[in-house]
Amino acid sequence: MNKLCIFVGVTVFGWLGWWIGNKVGFMTAYLLSGLGSMIGVYVGWRINRDYFD
Repeated sequence: MNKLCIFVGVTVFGWLGWWIGNKVGFMTAYLLSGLGSMIGVYVGWRINRDYFD
């Protein structure tokens, strides 16, 4: 379940970062997507730890 939560977090937050950054430019979208993915790993891990363990 941990890997699934992390995968969903990375997908959602990476897409959200890309969507926000794409309004400025391609490189900003790329950087915010990477940052969003890192945040998604943490959020997915916390959701798994707090609600599924």
